[in-house]
Amino acid sequence: MTVTLNVNGRDHAIDGDPATPLLYVLRDDLALNGAKYGCGLGQCGACTVLVDDKPVFACVTPLATLAGRRVRTVEGLGNGKLQQAFATEQAAQCGYCIAGMIMRAQALLERNPSPSEAQIRAHMQPNLCRCGTHMRILRAVRRAAEAP
Repeated sequence: MTVTLNVNGRDHAIDGDPATPLLYVLRDDLALNGAKYGCGLGQCGACTVLVDDKPVFACVTPLATLAGRRVRTVEGLGNGKLQQAFATEQAAQCGYCIAGMIMRAQALLERNPSPSEAQIRAHMQPNLCRCGTHMRILRAVRRAAEAP
């Protein structure tokens, strides 16, 4: 099966099994390694990317569901205020989860540029950080929301 996949604004013809997880296509076929394999079950969020501006777990999103949809990865964001806020707050300890955290935060800030503390916490909850930098991550999202 061939699927035309729009990733970071560019179309890619992907030949593959329709059940192949998006994560494998991004990493193996497109050499976009920001999204990480964490649990393979859609529970940790290390693989979070945006599909049509909504955060999804790429490890459990099959290729067959993506025709005609827009996929954005951390590589497609450039180096904006969100990434700067994560750096300023030293939100990454080991850094493994950070691309997924940034993508989830990006989705929130695009929908709601001035989220409350409760909204930030609720939105970020599905992504896990095994290093325990959750408080720094929350501060980084708040910082990005407050930045001009």
